Amino acid sequence: MPSFRAFLNSPVGPKTTHFWGPVANFGFVAAGLADVKKPADMISGRMTGVLCVYSLLCMRFGYMVRPRNYLLMGCHAANESVQLYLLSRWALGQRKTVDYSNE
Repeated sequence: MPSFRAFLNSPVGPKTTHFWGPVANFGFVAAGLADVKKPADMISGRMTGVLCVYSLLCMRFGYMVRPRNYLLMGCHAANESVQLYLLSRWALGQRKTVDYSNE
């Protein structure tokens, strides 16, 4: 019980934004996982690319901020993985729709 109390009152515990911000950011991961079932032509390449850059920047921020926010790093690492997968699906879908008959 003392370790749980220490977690509750820690600088990254559930009484702070260091905890609830990353928990809310798991919504990006859930949305990305919901998009995995969509056809590749429904994926926005620009938005997926922006989310990749956003997650990389937030992962760096989670590591550099004091105290280190490993929960923020973890949620954005998960989002980065999902978004890179979606970006690869989008790129493959774009390659399949290119018309090479005019070359």
